Amino acid sequence: MVVIGIVFVITQILLFYYSYRYQYKDDKRAYFFPHNNKLEIIWTMIPAVVMALLVFKGWKTWTKITDPAPKEAMVVEVVGKQFNWIVRYPGTDNALGNVRTNLIDATNELGIDFSDQRSVDDIVPSEIHIPKGRPVLFKIRSRDVIHSFYLPHFRAQMHAVPGMPTKFWFVPTKTTADMATETGNPDFKYELVCNQICGANHFAMRAVVIVDEPEDYQKWLESQKAFVADKPDLLKNLKTPQGVVLESKVKNAEKASL
Repeated sequence: MVVIGIVFVITQILLFYYSYRYQYKDDKRAYFFPHNNKLEIIWTMIPAVVMALLVFKGWKTWTKITDPAPKEAMVVEVVGKQFNWIVRYPGTDNALGNVRTNLIDATNELGIDFSDQRSVDDIVPSEIHIPKGRPVLFKIRSRDVIHSFYLPHFRAQMHAVPGMPTKFWFVPTKTTADMATETGNPDFKYELVCNQICGANHFAMRAVVIVDEPEDYQKWLESQKAFVADKPDLLKNLKTPQGVVLESKVKNAEKASL
């Protein structure tokens, strides 16, 4: 923005200056100036060098946010579909279970594979909470068309592409309450929106992201139930290859959260 702003001011000043300085007058004739190699090189090289520096800077930023997240990063999976966002958090094992598209139905919208033991304590909450001061890795998928996972307040955006999981990570530095105080808006909310025109109800793809203090985030996380806790039919007659009934793991996960 600084580079663009400087160029804008200079070019607008020159535009109006030359329009005034070289306006038509009966006693003046224009100078015929067909070509100048020196000028061509100058006004080609300057933008080329500036653009190369900007691209290099952008590339460094891109590689940083798409490189592997720090080991201590918390993981949140976000799935876009027409026309809403679905989020999933790992449970007490700190690992997200596998998903399979052929398992998607009206109840299991993410297609979570509950034959994977890591899945049975996964959480699918109605809100998106992340802690202040801790790296957060967003794993992004799409169920249907291209969506765009856009967090305008964080200046972060990544496409959600069918069949091609994407990701990025960052560290939130201000809680929602901090921003409410800073902006003077007691109703301030961080927003997640879709930045791709993904269909007739594209405007509805909005969600609120709540940034908590670490202790408040932990309390919220501990208050959440596993996705299958209220849907035992998803685990009916389902066993691991070792023959261990997964319902028992769900019960143990619920006890641990209590």
